[in-house]
Amino acid sequence: MSMADYKEKGNIQETPFGYTISVIGGKWKMLIIYLLAENQPVRFNDLKRKIGAITFKTLSSQLKELEADGIVRRKEYPQIPPKVEYSLTHKAETLLPVLEQLCEWGVKNRNN
Repeated sequence: MSMADYKEKGNIQETPFGYTISVIGGKWKMLIIYLLAENQPVRFNDLKRKIGAITFKTLSSQLKELEADGIVRRKEYPQIPPKVEYSLTHKAETLLPVLEQLCEWGVKNRNN
């Protein structure tokens, strides 16, 4: 089915496209997924350092949303000081080819 096939449904949020955007949309989620794909597992502070401009609160919120959507796995180690690592789930790994296509589009169209 194409996006045009869903035009009659009404609310875009109820379509597969709407679901996809709800999972990966926004300023930070695709970047978080990309960084985890390149470096997993990653600790919170390392992820924050690699992203740079994101606040601790926003990163925490985005990771919680990605975890709730089944994209990110959070593993907590019972030690002092606490250690938490983030990695991608199998569901997230099925998104990686789509993100690679977006990167390829950016390479081809960045300077046009």
